[in-house]
Amino acid sequence: MSGYIKEKVRGWLALPELEGVNDLDDPNTSELHSRIIQNKPFLKKIYLENYQEVVRFHDSDPDAVIVELGSGGGFIKQVIPEAITSDVLVLSSVDVCFSGEHIPFKNDSVGIFFMIDVFHHIKTPRSVLTEMERCLKPGGKIIMIEPANTWWGRFIFQNFHHEPFNPAAGWSIEGEGPMSDANGAQPWIVFKRDQEQFLKEYPKLRINRFRCHTPIRYLISGGVSMRQLAPTFMYPVIRGLEMLISPLNPLLGMFCTIELEKSPRS
Repeated sequence: MSGYIKEKVRGWLALPELEGVNDLDDPNTSELHSRIIQNKPFLKKIYLENYQEVVRFHDSDPDAVIVELGSGGGFIKQVIPEAITSDVLVLSSVDVCFSGEHIPFKNDSVGIFFMIDVFHHIKTPRSVLTEMERCLKPGGKIIMIEPANTWWGRFIFQNFHHEPFNPAAGWSIEGEGPMSDANGAQPWIVFKRDQEQFLKEYPKLRINRFRCHTPIRYLISGGVSMRQLAPTFMYPVIRGLEMLISPLNPLLGMFCTIELEKSPRS
């Protein structure tokens, strides 16, 4: 697809609130994204559904420590007030600021690490996985929602999204920007393409789920950078359509839910 067409589409769909906002690594941009999520009903409903992953775990283990990594513009505390929010950026909305390479929790103390669109920004995934494995209690889980390397997801992310999406890359991301540098294919690379290598390096972690989903709704929502493309009352209709075509999610899903579990015998 030509660069001219891509730029025209992006310009047409761009949110007016983001005009002149160029620094994705500025904490003010994350604060702006938070307001956008709250004010876009389609997008907020998607976040609420994603948070249900944590709610289900919390219901089964009410005393578990829940840590969200890369909380950014999210609002998990509205759903689970006791969740500990964190980010590498200093934000007024998060509880703790730290890098995933140095997680400030004791060994075997965390019940769940949760992330939405974070893992594909991690520069050194081996270091962060090692830290999460250390902090997780036996039976604890890592749950992440990430871009999917399906036929449809790859087409959209490579042609209409600002972040790189390179399925041929290795386990690292160049650059210093916590938000501006990324590889949307990194979760697929680590947990699907190189699954045998991952399991060899992290024998205490098993992959419980790698499920592709959401082929339409996020695109319709416009994410945090583009306009919502359908009226909000259409949300249940589009969600129903996604359910009808769910057998095609391995080809069409734009996102995937990845669940890792630490061995109960560790």
